[in-house]
Amino acid sequence: MLGAIAGDIIGSCYEGKPLKSTHFPLFSKHSRFTDDTVLTLAVAHSILKKLPYEISIKNFARAYPDAGYGGTFFQWMLSQDNQPYNSWGNGSAMRVSPVGFAFNTIEEVLAEAKKSAEVTHNHPEGIKGAQATAVAVFLARNGSSKSEIKEYISNNFQYNLDRTLAEIRPSYSFDVSCQGSVPESIISFLESDNYKSAVKNAISLGGDADTMACISGAIAQAYYKEIPEELVTKTRELLTEDLLEVLDQFNSKFNL
Repeated sequence: MLGAIAGDIIGSCYEGKPLKSTHFPLFSKHSRFTDDTVLTLAVAHSILKKLPYEISIKNFARAYPDAGYGGTFFQWMLSQDNQPYNSWGNGSAMRVSPVGFAFNTIEEVLAEAKKSAEVTHNHPEGIKGAQATAVAVFLARNGSSKSEIKEYISNNFQYNLDRTLAEIRPSYSFDVSCQGSVPESIISFLESDNYKSAVKNAISLGGDADTMACISGAIAQAYYKEIPEELVTKTRELLTEDLLEVLDQFNSKFNL
């Protein structure tokens, strides 16, 4: 799960600033955690405490109201009404990685990913994006090869993963939909050599940088089983004590 958070923080400086290159510094004085981190840890908290996802998601979001939420989510966060708003945005995928780390069968992962998504993102594409991301994490942490991950996601979610980053990058632009960013985030992992390159690949497409690096980074952590120590240290330095507490409890429980 730290892979998702580090990806979010690294990408935070580049959202809306398309690079189209993998040559850039990972951190700057402007690096910060965003809504991707807050809501990822909210999902982790729900799993740890066996709470409904909407309760933790709302509570964490209200505790960090300036993390950069979309307008519709922000209205939902402040509302007393917990009804979902039929979103197909990639917010469902950015927060789902704890599900892929915590559950032990594909069936459980699919069911929990759907539950975590549909509290807000109950559109079929919103659910699909969360499930594809969570399953990719699950398969990666359980030793599946990249070709096996690609085949499962392609066959079960009908995402086109045959494109290369070189083909995607020139014309790709900012896209917050699951269908327009989750496949590209997965391809960024598939073309990587290690955790760092997975995150850089995602950011280099010039899209929703923090969210795409969050998604790709989560899968990369699960697959490569390690994140460079300097990235771990810097990421932890930028988190608050209460967020670190959730992260450490989750990592301890699930041996991450």
